[in-house]
Amino acid sequence: MRIISGKYRGKKLKEFDLETTRPTLDRVKESIFNLIQFDVANSVVLDLFSGTGALGVEAISRGAKKTYLVDKNPQAIKIIKENLKGIDADYQVVNLDYISFLNSNNVTFDIVLLDPPFKTDMGLEAINYLISNNRINDQGIIIFETADEREFDFNFEGYTIDRRKYGTVAVYKFVKQ
Repeated sequence: MRIISGKYRGKKLKEFDLETTRPTLDRVKESIFNLIQFDVANSVVLDLFSGTGALGVEAISRGAKKTYLVDKNPQAIKIIKENLKGIDADYQVVNLDYISFLNSNNVTFDIVLLDPPFKTDMGLEAINYLISNNRINDQGIIIFETADEREFDFNFEGYTIDRRKYGTVAVYKFVKQ
């Protein structure tokens, strides 16, 4: 696993093998960032369910103004911090579950990257929370990575939704209008 583009392009990222963590594949990560490539610079980014921090670190490398990397697993937090060594940027690493983090602040985000455990509804719950609590800035984006086999019937007023398939993974892009 590596940083694909930007200031820290090519930097290797540490991985770990935890049953509860499934890192985003480089090809899926590259596809995600192709979808948002013109939106990352100078944005406030939330990498919720951060795991190794690969998505958040990629956003930092591409010029995010402030990045929050959140995971409830202390082992994941340790790996995120190791992956951030040598990176000079404005970021915050938070060891909380997703709902506790969202309840603990009033930050609004330009980009939210969601890669929750596939067999849960945590991603959908996070999207509902972010939208219903007006935590996405105008023209803000939510990226939601999930298993392709999962079907969702999203109906969020004021958002356009685009779905892409990458092998066994589906990526939804929500854009606030």
